[in-house]
Amino acid sequence: MWDWVKHLIMPIFVSAFGGLAGFSRYMRGNMLEVIRQNYVTTARAKGLPESEVIYKHALRNALMPIITLLGLSIPGLIGGSVIFETIFGIPGMGQLFYMSVMTRDYPLVMGILTIGAMLTLLGNLLADVSYAIVDPRIRIK
Repeated sequence: MWDWVKHLIMPIFVSAFGGLAGFSRYMRGNMLEVIRQNYVTTARAKGLPESEVIYKHALRNALMPIITLLGLSIPGLIGGSVIFETIFGIPGMGQLFYMSVMTRDYPLVMGILTIGAMLTLLGNLLADVSYAIVDPRIRIK
């Protein structure tokens, strides 16, 4: 098991690191926008500690667009898996999809596209559930 995990560290790092810069810039822009809002100024004026103002008031509202981007990034991960699987020699769904397209194995192509669509729907469902966790106004009572 440890050998398997040890060989997956680099592919996971490479696939996660590519989108990290974009997400961090987007998060920075959202936080700068949210911090200038009136409710953050009001929370500071009430005498709340700065950590509570940032983490409880500002961060929760700045996370909403990031959650949307994370939910929509799943198709990009599936598409990028072809490149990572080829570079690292991992036999996976990306290489299987590429080979099935090249050999015109249409049932296999449709099956892999169906799995990708299901994973995309699952990502959107997780994003919607995360909205309810982050923003109490969205919760159903």
